[in-house]
Amino acid sequence: MALPVIFSRKVADEVIQRINNLRPDSQPKWGKMNVGQMLAHCNVTYEMVYEDKHPAPKGLMKLIIKLLVKNTVVSETPYKKNLRTAPAFLMTTEKDFNAEKARLIAYINKTQQLGEKVFDGKESLSFGKLSVTEWNNMFYKHLDHHLSQFGV
Repeated sequence: MALPVIFSRKVADEVIQRINNLRPDSQPKWGKMNVGQMLAHCNVTYEMVYEDKHPAPKGLMKLIIKLLVKNTVVSETPYKKNLRTAPAFLMTTEKDFNAEKARLIAYINKTQQLGEKVFDGKESLSFGKLSVTEWNNMFYKHLDHHLSQFGV
């Protein structure tokens, strides 16, 4: 079953509404991150697209990621709870809830406004060229997983 299309205004707005239902004291149903850390964690996906902040994996590491991780990230299959995450996504320090929330909403809006045509065949930092469907699955599934983690 196809995932909702994050590039559509309707789905982007629905996700943003879920984010707006979070509070600084929202508690996770599973996992170790607090809500500010979760928002910062979700921002990393977008930082890898829009910011020159994270180094691309190289050589053997890139091959391993493409072979072992890519399908888990870009498929329609939901993430399992408490999966290990890549080092860039680990959040161990306190994060500013309001700042991370605003950044995430801005990234979602930017992605929706750019639209799927910009992402068709666009190079991913970790996985190489992705289809629109793969980009959508990566964006939507990750957000849905963590928003569900916090009960919104």
